[in-house]
Amino acid sequence: MSTGLDVAGVARSSRSTVAGLLAQQLKLNPQAVAVDDGARRLTYVQFGGRVRRLAGLLAGRGVGRGDRVAILSENRLEYLEAYFAAAWLGAILACQNWRLSVGELRHCLDLVEPTAVLVSPRHRPKLDELGRAGAAIEFGDRYEAALAAAEPAGFDRLEAVDAEDPLLILYTSGTTGLPKGAVIGHRAEIVRNLVIRAEFGVAPDDTFAAWSPLYHMGAAECSIGTLMTGGKVIPVDGFDQARLAEVIATEPLGWLLLMPGMVGAFADELERRGIAARSVKVCGVMADLVPPADIARITKLLGAPYANTFGATETGCPPCSSSLLPVGEAPVRLSKRQSPFCEVRLVDPDDNEVPDGAPGELAMRGPTLFSGYWRNPEANAHDFRGGWFHMGDVFVRNPDGTLDFVDRVKYLIKSGGENIYPAEIERVLLADPRVADAAVVRRPDPKWGEVPVAFVARRDDVVTEDELYARCRAELAGYKQPKGIVFIGADEFPRSASGKIQRHELEKRLATGEGA
Repeated sequence: MSTGLDVAGVARSSRSTVAGLLAQQLKLNPQAVAVDDGARRLTYVQFGGRVRRLAGLLAGRGVGRGDRVAILSENRLEYLEAYFAAAWLGAILACQNWRLSVGELRHCLDLVEPTAVLVSPRHRPKLDELGRAGAAIEFGDRYEAALAAAEPAGFDRLEAVDAEDPLLILYTSGTTGLPKGAVIGHRAEIVRNLVIRAEFGVAPDDTFAAWSPLYHMGAAECSIGTLMTGGKVIPVDGFDQARLAEVIATEPLGWLLLMPGMVGAFADELERRGIAARSVKVCGVMADLVPPADIARITKLLGAPYANTFGATETGCPPCSSSLLPVGEAPVRLSKRQSPFCEVRLVDPDDNEVPDGAPGELAMRGPTLFSGYWRNPEANAHDFRGGWFHMGDVFVRNPDGTLDFVDRVKYLIKSGGENIYPAEIERVLLADPRVADAAVVRRPDPKWGEVPVAFVARRDDVVTEDELYARCRAELAGYKQPKGIVFIGADEFPRSASGKIQRHELEKRLATGEGA
């Protein structure tokens, strides 16, 4: 039976894009401040003009729909322009982690094969080492001159972009020790920001202070969402406590991201200076990795509840970030509440649902999900099996419907907001011919939440801790450096019947004081 519906027309009409929503703000709020970096204040019409010219500049370099543009930069105004210029063209912005070693960065760039590269002067030396700096577009005077001379991309470009087109590639650590590229599309970006506003009460015109790295989900998504809806973004060059304190005192903020390892230090800064927040609606992330006393302090100082989050680059705030910790209270329970904007199952290794009270891997589906890992069909087939995305995290469902985190299916260390897989460090240690075996485990840390510690069996007793630390410094990002090395005999590694090292047994050994 014919319905008389124009299915294709309706589908296209329902699919807004990130750049399309920015274009609406150029009409709705042309004179409102879009970005303020302390040196430059741009209205929406000014910001939009720069975005269109950057899109035109990139198009002149051969960038079109589906092409990748890599960016290697600290937080700055131009980074925000790059998000929307890529969106305007239907291109994909591959956000490089400047904390990676040169070798790791080479892998990330080779993975996406960028048509163009944007770089800041601070991080250009890494491109020089890779032999990629020659064709890069470097921020600064030449960038400004090129932008001024560029032909702005037309509004007609927006019509060629689809809501399911990829927008960002954000890198996540892989179990093999090499980063994977998580692809996030326009649809997911828009819905993720709708979820943030619904669950945390963030208003369209609230200000966002983008201090955490713009190559990470948190700052990337909140910045994009703010500029899609008419608010102001204040880019801050890293965890500048003095600058952040000034922002808090003067700006009406929605969600103030505070990472583990930084909460206590920022509370100290506010107390020392006697600064009161003008308005903060919600603060913090990953409460599990923050000392409860620090949560009580910072929420009281800011007058804002703490976000008891559990999401991922692949999922956004869902599946379970819906609970807020009350102001001024040190939490004794950190059970998570499932987001109403997704479906969740807890499953056993055969993908059968487990009963309440039994541990199971969390699988979810919903419109905030990413589009898969770039050029990684094996991971995509495994993680999206059965039409559900499997997160690799084990939870237990309580009688009241809340969820308690148990452990990671694939062992992961979360240190100060960064993800570290032991394999990343083990790969470097085992490459030394004097090392017979190595295993990395997590150790609780009052500042960073967790830090990596390496157990090493030596073939050659001459190899020292300092030599292994030096090897790690040469090949790994700073936050991935082991914070302790414990030498043990090869026969001392606890192993399962299948020969796998049992990390939890090594964690027990650390708890008794060895390697602490």
